[in-house]
Amino acid sequence: MTDTLGAGASVAAEAALPDPSAIMQIGMGFWPSKALLSAVELQLFTVLGSGPATAAELGDRLELRSRAVCDFLDGLVALRLLDREGSGETARYANTSETAVFLDTNSPQYIGGILEMANARLYGFWDGLTEALQTGEPQNEIKRTGRSMFEELYADPARLEQFMRAMSGISYGNFAALAEAFDFSQYESVVDVGGATGQLSLILAQRHPHLRCMSFDLPPVEPIARRSIEAAGLADRVTAASGDFFADPLPSADVITMGMILHDWNLDRKLHLIHSAYDALPEGGALIAVENIIDDERRENVFGLMMSLNMLIEFGDAFDFTGEDYRGWCEAVGFKKVEVLPLAGPASAAIAYK
Repeated sequence: MTDTLGAGASVAAEAALPDPSAIMQIGMGFWPSKALLSAVELQLFTVLGSGPATAAELGDRLELRSRAVCDFLDGLVALRLLDREGSGETARYANTSETAVFLDTNSPQYIGGILEMANARLYGFWDGLTEALQTGEPQNEIKRTGRSMFEELYADPARLEQFMRAMSGISYGNFAALAEAFDFSQYESVVDVGGATGQLSLILAQRHPHLRCMSFDLPPVEPIARRSIEAAGLADRVTAASGDFFADPLPSADVITMGMILHDWNLDRKLHLIHSAYDALPEGGALIAVENIIDDERRENVFGLMMSLNMLIEFGDAFDFTGEDYRGWCEAVGFKKVEVLPLAGPASAAIAYK
């Protein structure tokens, strides 16, 4: 009788053990991550943009000679990144509705640029996360060349273009959401600080015909923005200007925007940029920071928290922040009111009113 009860208690205890599945999925998460990054690198989703194909056809088009081509493709099916009709050698693979929109390079909503950069740069650098946590030092190009990420990018036009494409892809949805959600009707001018390709200025000008917009960035970036503006046919209301936002005053405007800019810097430089924006704004003007704002409890926005770790990898002392952090910094500078407006996915607009 005692043995039977003991066996029953043992079975119950085993049944109550926690499930390790989530730990394993996260711990081995680099497997599916690299499968997706390789698919983007190979332009698999772009090739499938012309229509479904068999594994043999895709192997020929992408020059894949491994016996594991089907494992690769079926793994992407299991990850819900591809669709498949049939099985075996005659099975035909196709994009899902999401990969067709976001990962085909011919799509206007292509976001694969950030994944291209992750594959080319970040995937290897994140191997140094433990060292970064121990030392506080960046783990990117500076370890090999002694030059910072931005110095490396601006020295190589091709890599600079790749970086700009990456930022444009990941920012498009956020900028489009901002153009719809924020009331720009009471403002006449916008300066986008760190404007890169001019994407936000163009989106705002297209959505709000009364606005005059300026994309402000370093001199090597200005020609990229100017080409985008001319191609969009908006040169009459959107301009590109260059300067150093740490050395020069910011251009004056009713609204100053900073898309994924503040998180690149340490606290002193964040405060410098916020103060510069305050000085450049009129009474009633607004500073809008578009970032992956971390929730105040620091429990929910996983992407924002991981992005902050990425800033450690890239810059050492840079970091992402909560809405409460931003509110404290802006109020210390003199802004009267601060609010956080959710945008697309994990991103929000942190808005400070002068």
